Amino acid sequence: MALLIISNCINCDMCEPECPNQAIALGDEIYEIDATRCTECVGHYAIPTCQSVCPIDNTIIRDPRYSESRDALWEKFVQLHPH
Repeated sequence: MALLIISNCINCDMCEPECPNQAIALGDEIYEIDATRCTECVGHYAIPTCQSVCPIDNTIIRDPRYSESRDALWEKFVQLHPH
């Protein structure tokens, strides 16, 4: 499942540089997460770094439009970072 930044985002710029998949970018009004690049940090960290650095609670949530298993997130990681 990809993550989603909701409207209470304050555009603090904390999440974008922390994303190891370069899935976060500034949108028209707030930061946005590209679901095709978001692995919820599977393959990199134990928990999503964007959530851990966000100063506003519950601003980065699981996106209900994208349901992916941990295995699917791992496969996405492998495709994004071939060795």
